[in-house]
Amino acid sequence: MRKIKWGVIGSGGIARRRTIPEGILPASNARLTSVYGPTAATNAEVAREFGAEPARSIEALLESDVEAVYIGSPPGKHLEQVQACARAGKHVLCEKPLGITVSEVSAMIRACRSAGVRFGTAFMMRFHARHREALRLIQEGRLGQPVFARAQLSCWYPPIPGAWRQQPAESGGGSLIDMGGHCIDLLEMYFGKIKAVSCLINRTVHAYASEDAAVATLLFENGAMGVVDSFFCIPDDASRNVLELYGTHGSIIASGTIGQEADGEMIARLDDLPDLPGYDSLQERKPGIPIPINPAPVNTYLAEIEEFSRAIIEDRDPVNNAALGLRSQEVLSACYESAHLRRQVTLGA
Repeated sequence: MRKIKWGVIGSGGIARRRTIPEGILPASNARLTSVYGPTAATNAEVAREFGAEPARSIEALLESDVEAVYIGSPPGKHLEQVQACARAGKHVLCEKPLGITVSEVSAMIRACRSAGVRFGTAFMMRFHARHREALRLIQEGRLGQPVFARAQLSCWYPPIPGAWRQQPAESGGGSLIDMGGHCIDLLEMYFGKIKAVSCLINRTVHAYASEDAAVATLLFENGAMGVVDSFFCIPDDASRNVLELYGTHGSIIASGTIGQEADGEMIARLDDLPDLPGYDSLQERKPGIPIPINPAPVNTYLAEIEEFSRAIIEDRDPVNNAALGLRSQEVLSACYESAHLRRQVTLGA
C-alpha cells in the first residue's frame, strides 16, 4: 500500500501527545518524515522520539518531499501556515478551529482550492466507533424524529503562563471554541444544520482573558433543539462528557465518548413501533431493556490520518473535510455574537 509522506507543523502539544504516536506512526498508509516546531530543542526531541527529520523552518519542511502536512499549532497561526502549505502544493489536515474568524477559514479554503490540494479539519471525534454507531441508528430512523440533543466537554484548565488557549488573540476564544466546537460539530452530524443559537459565556473561576465557561442553546433546521456546555473550570473527574440524543422513538445516551479516548459507554433505549405511542396519563416510566452500544473501539487519531491519506491516494475529498471546519467557525461565530449582544442569533442572517 502506498504511504503518504507526512510532515508536522507544531510538533509539540497535541501532535506529540496524540496525533504522531497514535495517528501517523501506526497508520497503514502514512509515514512521518519531517517535523517543525518553533522551539528548536523541543522539535529536535520530537524528531528523535519518532524517527523524523527536524526541519529548521516551515519553509525547509515544505521544500522537502512531504506530501501532506498536519498543522497542530495555535489557531492564530493557521491562516499563514495553511496558505504556505497550499503554495508549496502540500495537502493539509489542520487542527480545529481552522482559524480565528470565518473570513480566515474562507481564505484558507480558497488557497487550497486554487492550488489543487486537499484540505481537512481534524474533527477526530467523528470517527469514534460509538459515535459512528449512533449515527447509523439515527440515519436508519431508529431514533424517530429528532427532538433534543446535549453534548458536554469540560475539564480543569487553570491559569498557565504562556498558554495560548487562554489568550483569545491566539485561540479565538476559550472553552467554547476549544471544546464546544467538537460538541457542536457532533450535534450537527447527528441532527443536521443549526438554524439559530443563543449563548452565554463567562469567566466564572479563572481570571485569564478567554472564557472558562460557556453554554449554547441550539435550534436546528429540522425543529430539534440542543444544548452544548463546555467549561475550563470543572474538575476532570467530575465531568462525564455526556452525549444525549432524544427522538420520538427513544434515546441514545453516552458518557466518556466525547474526548480524546476511544472508550466510554453508550446505551440506547429505542422502540421499534411503526407508530408513535398514545398518551399515558399516569406517565409511568417503564425501564425497558437498554441496548448497550459496544462496537470494536477505534483510535480516532489513527482513523482521521488514515482517512485523509486515503483521500489523497484516491484523489477525493476527505470525510474530515474543510467544509466541516468552515461550518463550525460559522456556528461558533454566531455563538460569540449572541453572547456579546445578549440575544438569539440566526445563522446566515
